[in-house]
Amino acid sequence: MEFARFELDGLLEVRPRKIGDERGYFSEIFRVDEFAKHAPAVEFVQDNQSLSRGVGTIRGIHFQSPPAAQGKLVRCLAGRLFDVAVDLRRDSPTYAKWASVELSPEENKQLWIPAGFGHAFCTLEPNSIISYRVTGYYSPENDKGLAWDDPDVGIEWPQVADPSTLSLKDRKQPSLARLPGYF
Repeated sequence: MEFARFELDGLLEVRPRKIGDERGYFSEIFRVDEFAKHAPAVEFVQDNQSLSRGVGTIRGIHFQSPPAAQGKLVRCLAGRLFDVAVDLRRDSPTYAKWASVELSPEENKQLWIPAGFGHAFCTLEPNSIISYRVTGYYSPENDKGLAWDDPDVGIEWPQVADPSTLSLKDRKQPSLARLPGYF
């Protein structure tokens, strides 16, 4: 398992090793001892999965506010995703900056998104499935978001990104300027 850091402190690309032959492959997706070397004191409590049927589907930018803030270990089980994390920690030198990685089963990469970041993605292939391993239980009252197209963040979405696919909730998310300082 390899780990690569981003400019945004705490964000990690996780690259599990694949051992393959003509029959297929084997991959050790998660090891707590290896993960703890790069993201100490992380304990996962819930696994989530979602399917997005169409190309260009946008979900996010989502996060949970304290005291129910979550870290997420994200991976793509089917299809292909443009996956994004936005630093929402007001005291961070990378506040309001974003990073992205393309996730697919073939690449086998994962993205570790610590608490204090928003998360979003856009599907690049039909029937894309994303899996989230999270550090906190879902809390409806702490379920928050940020406008997916906020110019102060300036995410460079892929051309296929289709705003008509946004949920009603995601169409009403506040701009960064109107977002309370949760972190």
